[in-house]
Amino acid sequence: MFYHVKELQFNARVSQPDPAFARLLLEQFGGANGELKAAMQYFVQSFAARQPYPDKYDLLMDIATEEFSHLEIVGATITMLLDGINGELKNAAEETDIMQLLKGKQQKESLIHQAMMDPQALILSGGGPALTNSVGVPWNGSYVTANGDLTVDLRSNIAAESRAKVVYEYLMQFTNDPHVKESLRFLMTREIAHFQMFSAALEDIQPNFPPGVLQGDPRFTHTYFNLSNGASARGPWNEGQGPWGKGEAWVYIDDPLEHVRADNGLHSHKPAGTKQTQAEVEKKNKELSQQRSQEVKSAMPPDGAGNQWNSYPAELESPKGVQDNG
Repeated sequence: MFYHVKELQFNARVSQPDPAFARLLLEQFGGANGELKAAMQYFVQSFAARQPYPDKYDLLMDIATEEFSHLEIVGATITMLLDGINGELKNAAEETDIMQLLKGKQQKESLIHQAMMDPQALILSGGGPALTNSVGVPWNGSYVTANGDLTVDLRSNIAAESRAKVVYEYLMQFTNDPHVKESLRFLMTREIAHFQMFSAALEDIQPNFPPGVLQGDPRFTHTYFNLSNGASARGPWNEGQGPWGKGEAWVYIDDPLEHVRADNGLHSHKPAGTKQTQAEVEKKNKELSQQRSQEVKSAMPPDGAGNQWNSYPAELESPKGVQDNG
């Protein structure tokens, strides 16, 4: 169950209203890289991990719950940045001009321009955060990626935390409010922490490459095709040992067109750059398939025994507190 604690994880503060920045900050409320996306992504991913990988389930649920708390921080900040607008919109009897909230002609014209670009920001949200990105596009469930394979999902989460971190970097360039910057810096820092947590969890799953279960075809795993004309860039992604051990190396195909034609559309292509054979690949496929299958099956109750998510009361844990194991 979820239990709402009214104190924010990090107390949101603003120096003064700033409707323009409030709109930009909506990107982290209802945008594709925002806090709701992250919370829902890790929440959805956790279900497939619940029984076979309870430790990773705990990680995903803890971070998902923290992302909901970050959504609350962002929403609170947006509301305070719009301070005064909600009250004036409610003052229909007096028909108070909302423009009086802003100082100077330039600020008034700026708010009018914003309302014209995204009228829902004022006429529907009423001065609070809307579940949209910064240009009014509604939040969409397609932002959430959940593959059901932890090695895939954790990599997706590492990328999600990276994108969110950079968005906070960009946002900090558009506000001079020291209190708002302080909140953004906290949120950005937690993206870094989550990146590290997901990276450690991925490393804890061995083997974890390639993602999923099946190995690659050794005829093509070490081949780089030069598919652009002019001077070609070379580096550890297409020459030398690459990410493999001793005896493994990239094979650079300088003229892919001629190579494909000569190799009968690559059907005659032979393994190169690796000593791995197709027979070894098939053996690894079988071994890893059995390992992953057993991990799931061993966590399930015997046939005919039924299944349940929890037992009540749940297993007691020691009180949670701040721990430093360093």
